[in-house]
Amino acid sequence: MDSFINHWRKKNEDDDVFILSNLPTRCPATSETRQHHTSILTGALYVQEILEGHDERCKREFRMEPHIFRALVDRLRERSLLHNSKRTTVEEQVAMFMYTLAHNASNRDVQERFQHSAETVSRYFGKVLKAVNRLAREYIQPPSTITSPVIQNSRKFFPYFKDCVGAIDGTHIPITISLALQDPYRNRKQTLSQNVMVACDFDLRFVYVRAGWEGSASDARILQRSLEQGFEVPRGKYYLVDAGYANTPNFIAPYRGVRYHLQEQGRAQCRPTNYRELFNLRHASLRNHIERIIGILKMRFPILKVATFHPIDSQTDIVVAACVLHNFIRIHNGADIIEECNDEAEETILPDGDDTYGEDVDSMNSERNAGARKRDEIALQMWEDYCNYRRART
Repeated sequence: MDSFINHWRKKNEDDDVFILSNLPTRCPATSETRQHHTSILTGALYVQEILEGHDERCKREFRMEPHIFRALVDRLRERSLLHNSKRTTVEEQVAMFMYTLAHNASNRDVQERFQHSAETVSRYFGKVLKAVNRLAREYIQPPSTITSPVIQNSRKFFPYFKDCVGAIDGTHIPITISLALQDPYRNRKQTLSQNVMVACDFDLRFVYVRAGWEGSASDARILQRSLEQGFEVPRGKYYLVDAGYANTPNFIAPYRGVRYHLQEQGRAQCRPTNYRELFNLRHASLRNHIERIIGILKMRFPILKVATFHPIDSQTDIVVAACVLHNFIRIHNGADIIEECNDEAEETILPDGDDTYGEDVDSMNSERNAGARKRDEIALQMWEDYCNYRRART
């Protein structure tokens, strides 16, 4: 019996020698792990190079000029929202975050660019996202009740829109969500999105943002819920809205069944023929601020144009963070003209917003008569002054 066991052991020892001797020769005979991120241009050096280089390069990579980037880092430090770690400064943490938003960069892209591990990239993205969102109350403020110079200095807008504090619209942002939860997020284009309500003033700053609503929710319904949960219109003031909302004293919409969009007015190639056409023309021109700010936001941060694989809560927070950053850049006089990225993924087909009000908000329906009277009062005065001006010129 012992001889059999010894023979079996001897045979297997010989087999082990054979197996070991035939292992691929490229496997190193060492327990040391080979370093993966070995570029001589470390993340810290890359950030330094960008911040000390041309402004346009910083705008392309981080979507803001170097002095604004440094101001953002300083503010996050002052508020104790971010701190240097043993290996990563706040500058590099913020740079990784901005690079992700600016280029819709994957975790792997950021690893390669900044020479950090997947875990490090993910951890600091979450930290900076949370920190920037903590700035929302500071940088997304209610509008001023003083008439905007945009209105005050325009014969077309003043005094008719003197009590207007801004414009509101809904914008769809692509979303990734589990199959079981998809149905409410499927919009009328049959793609998945969150419907985000945004309000802006005439300095092109966001004054309110409500993200995370399902893509199937109407713009009017989101506005109503926002009012129920703290959104306020200053006393005696109003916002401009499109035809997807009820026309009320606080939310003035264009006349239905009348040319409205600026493209429609341009194609007509004729002067307004009645007070409704004139009102819609000027309403569209002033409300165009909300379309501009949404366009700037999505051009600046292409991550908002495609569905990402961040957790659902993070996908909502990214929208708010982008609006905070937009306002921060505006406050520090940053440029709005942002080059389109050529490296972004294919965009999702999304609705532009609700074309008509579905009369699905009872509390707004009850205010429509008062809204109609207020709109007519503005439009008729506008038309009278317009006709007098035309007669004076002939």
